[in-house]
Amino acid sequence: MPKVATVSPVTGKPVPPDYLHASDIHFQDTSGRSVLLRGVNFTASAKAPRGQPSQSQEGFWEEAESGKGDWIGAMGLNVEDGSADIHLARLRAWGYNMLRFVFTWEALEHEGPGKYDYAYMDYIVKVLYKCKEWGFRVYMDPHQDVWSRFTGGSGAPLWTIYACGVDPHNIVPTYSALVQCDYPSKESPDPGSLPAMIWSSNYYRAFGHTVWTLFFAGKEFAPKCTIDGKNIQDFLQDHFIDAVGELIKVVAAAGDGELLESCVLGWDSINEPAEGLIGVRDLNQVPKDQPVRLGPVPTPFENMRLAMGEALAVDNYKFTSMGPSKTGQVVLDPQGTRMWISPADDAERGAGRWGWKRGSEWEIGTCIWAQHGVWDPTTRTLLNPAYFHTLPTDASHEVEFVYDFWRQHWMSYASSVRTHHPDAVHFMNTSVFKPLPPLPESFLSGRACSSPHFYDGLTLMTKHWNWFNADALGILRGKYWSIVQGLRVGEAAIRKVIQEQLGVLKEDTRASIGNYPTLMGEIGCPYDQDGRAAYGYADGGKGKGDYSAQLKSWDASMNASDGTNCLNYTLWNYTPTNSHQWGDGWNGEDLSIWSSDDCKGASYKMERSLTESAATLVSTSTSATLQPRQVSPKGIDSGKEITPELLLDGTRAIGAVCRPYPVATVGVPARIDFNISTSVFRLSVTVGPDDSGDGTLIYVPFVHYARDLEWVPVSGAAPKGSELSSRVNSSSNLLDSDSDDPKDPRPESELSLGIEVRTTTGTYSTSGQYLTWKYTIPERPTTYTIEIRRASGALPTHATEEEWSVFSYFGCTVA
Repeated sequence: MPKVATVSPVTGKPVPPDYLHASDIHFQDTSGRSVLLRGVNFTASAKAPRGQPSQSQEGFWEEAESGKGDWIGAMGLNVEDGSADIHLARLRAWGYNMLRFVFTWEALEHEGPGKYDYAYMDYIVKVLYKCKEWGFRVYMDPHQDVWSRFTGGSGAPLWTIYACGVDPHNIVPTYSALVQCDYPSKESPDPGSLPAMIWSSNYYRAFGHTVWTLFFAGKEFAPKCTIDGKNIQDFLQDHFIDAVGELIKVVAAAGDGELLESCVLGWDSINEPAEGLIGVRDLNQVPKDQPVRLGPVPTPFENMRLAMGEALAVDNYKFTSMGPSKTGQVVLDPQGTRMWISPADDAERGAGRWGWKRGSEWEIGTCIWAQHGVWDPTTRTLLNPAYFHTLPTDASHEVEFVYDFWRQHWMSYASSVRTHHPDAVHFMNTSVFKPLPPLPESFLSGRACSSPHFYDGLTLMTKHWNWFNADALGILRGKYWSIVQGLRVGEAAIRKVIQEQLGVLKEDTRASIGNYPTLMGEIGCPYDQDGRAAYGYADGGKGKGDYSAQLKSWDASMNASDGTNCLNYTLWNYTPTNSHQWGDGWNGEDLSIWSSDDCKGASYKMERSLTESAATLVSTSTSATLQPRQVSPKGIDSGKEITPELLLDGTRAIGAVCRPYPVATVGVPARIDFNISTSVFRLSVTVGPDDSGDGTLIYVPFVHYARDLEWVPVSGAAPKGSELSSRVNSSSNLLDSDSDDPKDPRPESELSLGIEVRTTTGTYSTSGQYLTWKYTIPERPTTYTIEIRRASGALPTHATEEEWSVFSYFGCTVA
């Protein structure tokens, strides 16, 4: 690695000791070590106000129409009563050092254009101080999914929908988006029946097509749509950028900037934006590269007609293990209802309510694309099927979304970020699987990181770990003549192809913006697989507690981040309010690596109570009032205050997501390998004469390498005679009881590592869950290797059917 600078590449000022450089393929600390940042998205519940998960109609429309919403505590964290500390302590004990901090535009500006929720911003600052206290780096995520909660996702305030000339109450009736709480209809809701992942199809329905085209390219394709003298594109983008800018100012002002760099490393671009209609060649055809075909799949032109109230028969699809499959046609009948707001309703609930004035050329109540000559609603005739394929002002210019439009928006956004946070690292993601465009180095300035997203799409869509998989990235990018060529059969081939896909995404970074770090901004797998069998919801409860399929799918993705990729990542996700019934509380997704419904210990009742803002709990075993133990960041980092219950209770397939990795490397990590069946970890590092640093720091988790990991859930001990019973015979927890009973079963000894270590050179020492490996700096580039294994052999890798309910809480691996 190159020698690190002692001054900021942006400001030219000397850097503090805790500064992280981001000007090469790996992050670097001030001593020159290569740093890996690994952690979670924190938290999915921040997508909606507290108490308003996506399946609930209660207050859904009323609160938003009045500009209200209780966003404080939406993350499921109370910074006053200790619950936030417990969750952060757990994440730190799992070895994580990075958080992607989820917030939404709606949370910042829900009261109306330019009206900011400073109380919510102050709450964010309080949570960030907690994150800093627990030793986390953070990058801030202005999150959205298919635009807004009111269009089946999350992100933008309700008033932005009115700004687009759309009546949000008419979106569901015109099939312009599917909204869980109003599914299949507002009058007869059955939110639990919302098909898995169908929310993502909203990108390709009438509202998604419209809003993303307006947001990124309104000036080109909808010049008649103006508000207060601005084109709708500038109106929307300026409000989004200004709202995030206001939050940055508040964060930067806290403690005279003490949260910046030491905690808040940077700001992500808008999450998973869509192209809308930009670049579509023929509005009469579903684009060949449209990645989601699920449920009714209208063509873009059919979407326009549906949005004007016309009944149509459209193609219908289901997702199978071989991908989307057409099942026939289905009739969609809006019964004359239009997505477009009427002049009277606009005066009452739209422009008149929110305080803007539209331009005289914008005809309210009818399709804006018809107003721009795309089609004729009277004759139902498509007049210009290639309208969005080229610039209306230059038919010779075939548009490309990322380069022509996302890039321009990002440069405006990035300029605002750096105005308020000069040393911010720009984290950047575009549409899923689309690489970044070339970006000016004057904007990057040695402080940038590509943050693409990756999910094992087959497992995510089918909610089943299959015996085959595919090179989805290669298929979408046209690498193969047919889908069959992209198929891979067998677990070894599946693991290999997922690792190769992440390697391509890492190479995208170098090809687009040069030698900057890559961090997988989202990567994860569903827990509600196979009809939620692990929760006991299928086959008479036979598979209750069996997370073996989830462990395999998670391990395949985590293994893909290792190997020669050596990637940074933030897993999707950690949600304190996750439940078996409703998952993460958003569109039926269930990807949180922790759930209170999987807790067995005494303290989970305390945590659940704290999450609901109660401060005390009467123990069912002692009838004593319990208070949170004062676990400290120092105690977690040293390992002295880590208990088995903290590590294991509430986790699902923890063995796959809590894994060893080099936190800071003298030189560069060349290859990382970890076998969860044997608990053997190997790290190869490449060291050269210019490298420096006080040893390579490796996280070695107690979950895999503890000498003893003893804990009995409150609900009962492990079955007698099982391999587990010998190491689950005490009931440690996060709570201190007032009991003086000498028979108190809490362990007297601290957890410690029981490992065997082999190195090709150097010496090592351990402290808590960390191993420091020191070696001499060679005169020429050399590769060194270290191997770590559990001295007593791997933790049990199998269990009988009756043992699963206990077994799963230990993150035990499945061969």
